[in-house]
Amino acid sequence: MSAPDPISDLRAAVRSAALDMRGGDPPGSEPTLERPPKPDLGDYSSNAAMLLAGPLGARPRDIAVQLAESLDEGLGDAVERIDVAGPGFINLFLSDEWFRGAVAALIASGDHLGKVETDDPERILVEFVSANPTGPLTAASGRHAAYGDSLSRILAAVGNEVSTEYYINDSGGQIQRFGLSISAKMSGGDAPEDGYEGEYIGEIARQLADQGVDPGDLEKISDLGIELMLEGIKESLVRYGVSLDGFFSERSIREDGRMDLAIENLRKAGHVYESDGALWLRTTAFGDDKDRVLIRADGEPTYMAPDMAYHADKLSRGFERLIDVWGADHHGYVARMRAAIEALGSDGDAFEVQIMQMVSVLEGGERSRMSKRRGDFVTLDEVIADIGADAARFFMLQRSHDSTVDLDLDLARSESSENPVYYVQYAHARIASILRRAGEDAEHRALGADLAAAANPLDPAERALVKRLLEFPAEIRESADRRAPHRLCAYSIAVAADFHGFYRDCHVVGAEGAGVEEFRLALCVLTMRTISSSLGLLGISAPDRM
Repeated sequence: MSAPDPISDLRAAVRSAALDMRGGDPPGSEPTLERPPKPDLGDYSSNAAMLLAGPLGARPRDIAVQLAESLDEGLGDAVERIDVAGPGFINLFLSDEWFRGAVAALIASGDHLGKVETDDPERILVEFVSANPTGPLTAASGRHAAYGDSLSRILAAVGNEVSTEYYINDSGGQIQRFGLSISAKMSGGDAPEDGYEGEYIGEIARQLADQGVDPGDLEKISDLGIELMLEGIKESLVRYGVSLDGFFSERSIREDGRMDLAIENLRKAGHVYESDGALWLRTTAFGDDKDRVLIRADGEPTYMAPDMAYHADKLSRGFERLIDVWGADHHGYVARMRAAIEALGSDGDAFEVQIMQMVSVLEGGERSRMSKRRGDFVTLDEVIADIGADAARFFMLQRSHDSTVDLDLDLARSESSENPVYYVQYAHARIASILRRAGEDAEHRALGADLAAAANPLDPAERALVKRLLEFPAEIRESADRRAPHRLCAYSIAVAADFHGFYRDCHVVGAEGAGVEEFRLALCVLTMRTISSSLGLLGISAPDRM
C-alpha cells in the first residue's frame, strides 16, 4: 500500500490541465513540479507551458496564462494565486487550506508514511561485504556493509522482495597463504611472502596452539582460522546493525560439482576452448574486450570459474535481479562476469554491480594507512568502539558510493550541529522532549484534531516544514531507483534543518489560538516519524533522549 501523496495529486492536476490544452494527447515529456529556489517565487513551479509551446505553435507565456487560468479553476481553494514568470514558468502559491489538507493526508498515511510501491517489483538478491575471511572487517568493509544493508532496506521499502547474502571466498591462494601465516606464527617463524601479519594472526595462532593443533596440519589450520574469522566478522556485522540472510561458501561451489557443471554447460554451448593448456571462456562473443581463462594450465581454476557458477546458482534460485556491491579494484571484472552469465544462457541485464570507492580514516587531520596483509589497518570494530555504529554508518553513507569518503573521527565524536548524524538525531530527541512537555496524550490529541479548525495564518516556517515532509515518498523512490542511500542522508539533514527553523520561529506547547497547538504538535509528530523512518532505512537509530 502506498501512502497518500498530495504532491502526486498536484502534479496530476498540472498534467491534466496540459492534456486538456492538447485535446487529450499526452505531452512528449512529463511536466515538472518542483520547489523554486526562493519562497517568493511560489510553493511549486512547473515548466508545462514550455513543453506545450512546440506542439501548439504558440508562445510559452501565452500558453502559461491559459494554463494558469485552468489550474486556478481546477484547484479552487487550494491556491492563493498562480503567477506566470520568466519565459513561461507557472508558479503556484498554495493556500493554508491546501497545507492543512496535506498535513491531514500525511497523518492518514499512518505506518505507510513515505512509502510508495514500485510498479514492477522484483525478487532481488543483494550480495555485499564478501570480504576474504583472512582478517577482521576493515573500515572500508564497513562502507560496503552500510551501503548494501541500507540499499536492501530501501529496495524492500518500495515493494521489492529482497534477500541479502555474503559470499565467502574460502578457497584459493589467499586461503593457503592465510594458513601458512598462522602456521608460521605457531612455529615461531616468519610469514610467507605475500602472507598475513597483523596481531590477529598471532591471536589465532595462540588459540589453535592452546587447542593442540599441529602447526604442520595446514588444512586444519586454514579451516579453523576461517571459522574464527567468520565468527568475528558476523559479530562485527551484528554490532553494526547488519543482519544478512545467508552466507555462501565458494568452496561448496567447487566441491559439490556446481562449478564443473557450469563449465560443462559452457562446453556444450560451444563457448569454451583450450589454448596453451588452459581452458578459456569466449567472453568476447558477449561484449568483453578479451577472452578469459577459467582453468589454468596447472589445472587450478581462476577466480572467475567459481564466481561464474555462483552467479548461475543465484539465478537458479529464482532471483530476477542480482545486485553485487564490489570494491573499486573490481571495476574491470564487471564486463567479464556479465559475459559469463550471458554465455550460461541467462539475461546479462539481470546482473548489476555497484562499485564502492575508497574510505580514508582521518584523525587530527592525518590519514590512516590500511593494508590487511601487513596488518596495518583500522578495523570496523575499532571504528564502532570509537564513534558508535550510528555515526559510522551515517558517515559511510552520506556520500555517493561512487565517490571517496573521509571518515573524520574528530567530527564524528563531536556533539555539535557540524556533526550531521548528531544534528539529525538531536532533532528527533528534541521533538520527543516537546511531546513529553505537552503531556502523555499529546500525540493522540494532535493526530486526532480537526486541523482545519485552526484559524491562524501559517508561518513560513510551518509551510517550509510541510513541503519538506511531503518530499519523503519521492526521496525514497529516487534512492531506490538510483541505488543511492546518500540521498536519504541529505534528506534527513534537510528535514532536521527545517524542523530546527520551525522550532525557532513557532511556539508549540501552549501556542495561542484555537487549534494552533494541535496543528504544530501534529507537525512535530510527523517530523519525528519522518526522521525515524529515514534513519531506519539507513540502519541508524532515532533516540528520544540525548
